[in-house]
Amino acid sequence: MRAIGCVRQIDKLGRLVLPADIRKSLNIVNGVDSVEFFVDNDSVIIKKYRPACIFCKSGENIELYKGQTICRACLSELKNSK
Repeated sequence: MRAIGCVRQIDKLGRLVLPADIRKSLNIVNGVDSVEFFVDNDSVIIKKYRPACIFCKSGENIELYKGQTICRACLSELKNSK
């Protein structure tokens, strides 16, 4: 993990702005991408959200099927098991 020295104020609604340098380094596009938050002891970790298959956890070839994210391999397996 690389340390970036910056401090941001949290507003009255609990919001904060991710610095442009961080958004650029993570290829986060405003209004398009999402981030996810994790708590580790006294730290908050923010990661760019990458959808994964609900069955195998793969992040490759993801499709939305009936509101769920499923990779093509698992989707094919489901369709063939009918």
